Amino acid sequence: MLDAVVVGAGPNGLTAAVELARRGFSVALFEARGTVGGGARTEELTLPGFRHDPCSAAHPLGINSPAFRAMPLERYGLEWLHAELPMAHPFPDGSAAVLSRSVAETAASFGPRDAGAYRRLVEPFLPRWDTLVRDFMSLPLTALPRDPVTLARFGLAGLPPSTWLTRRFRDERAKTLFAGLVGHVMAPLSGLATGAVGLVFALAAHARGWPVARGGSQSLSDALAAYLVDLGGAVHTDYEVKRLDDLPPARAYVFDTSPTALGRIAGFGNYYEGYRYGPGVFKIDYALDGPVPWTAKEARAAGTVQIGADSAEIGAALRAVSRENRAPDRPFMITVQPGVVDPTRAPAGRQVFWAYGHVPNGWTGDLTEAMERQLERFAPGFRDRVLARVTAGPAELAAHNANYVGGDIATGAVSGLQTLLRPKLTAFPYATPHPAVFLCSSATPPGPGVHGMSGHNAAKAVWRSLRRQR
Repeated sequence: MLDAVVVGAGPNGLTAAVELARRGFSVALFEARGTVGGGARTEELTLPGFRHDPCSAAHPLGINSPAFRAMPLERYGLEWLHAELPMAHPFPDGSAAVLSRSVAETAASFGPRDAGAYRRLVEPFLPRWDTLVRDFMSLPLTALPRDPVTLARFGLAGLPPSTWLTRRFRDERAKTLFAGLVGHVMAPLSGLATGAVGLVFALAAHARGWPVARGGSQSLSDALAAYLVDLGGAVHTDYEVKRLDDLPPARAYVFDTSPTALGRIAGFGNYYEGYRYGPGVFKIDYALDGPVPWTAKEARAAGTVQIGADSAEIGAALRAVSRENRAPDRPFMITVQPGVVDPTRAPAGRQVFWAYGHVPNGWTGDLTEAMERQLERFAPGFRDRVLARVTAGPAELAAHNANYVGGDIATGAVSGLQTLLRPKLTAFPYATPHPAVFLCSSATPPGPGVHGMSGHNAAKAVWRSLRRQR
């Protein structure tokens, strides 16, 4: 009998399997698709030689993840590549605010009236970042805080809505960039703990950047899988699990799936009935004949570029998809251009380009025209660079990754109490009604992102259970 079986080879499932194997437990991992990776895959979607990331592309949480940093993933081929600027946010007048590794450079891009306010916001946390991120991403109850005072200060700043936090800024440049940071989790700007979302992304950039993985996000997943095999774990792909009886006997079963999928497979009935899924995504992958013709020079040097004219436009786009159940006329967009630092992603002189906008959950329309109008506002002539494009709405994203219910790449709404307490109001979010079955997906704390910490935290609960059995 195996000690543990893990279902789903996304970053969290892979991390949970590695953490258990590192502690001497026998582990087998089962993945429905032909390759590991989940939301961290790389594929030729458009033309031969153009390697795209169907979901995650830039990894501010990945390079800062306490779980990943404790593993020798570089030994298995993972290499982080850093653009000159982690992120830029261009404006219609051709200027841009930036999120730089340097706090001073970032603050200067906001203008003199907000430079000091930004420095006072982030600088107290940076010297304690490694401890803070471990405490923040290990909650709840998986580890006692190592620095409870700093964590409490962070909570005071981050738990209120981001609109409260940005009151300290006087001009639009800082407010807009910060609103865009919150938009990465598809949450309304006035939501609970959205200030913390923006702060985490900003601090992550200052601490270690927003890199891409050389060769694509698949490199991270392949490194985790190779490490697992070296530790004695087994990886089985093309193995769809429809019920627990499809799996070999084990002392524990760990699911990197949506809560509703777990409930269906394990026969939990309506146990997760109250779990809410959030807005979906409309994704476009482009093959370009050259760099994106951004008007703002800062955007040409950035790995990630946020698109939204001002905080009001971003706020309206987020409200449209989360509260009004409609696609925005001017969508807020997140884009990534790996080619500014990784020439392996496309033939010489060409580039891949990654972009998505938010839409209502399960939306069936086509956002291509609205997204390209937005791109043309900040990069005139963009359409002339397009060699090929592949679009994926909520239905296509859910077909590619079953965890993305209705196109929700966060595997659950990041709003209200569900921002912090997911998938249920419980102190033991990784446990389920069955004492041998556990959940480790992004539906559990600390939530969405390629960081593996949900898998790491769930693995702690599993190995404690296994040790008690022994």
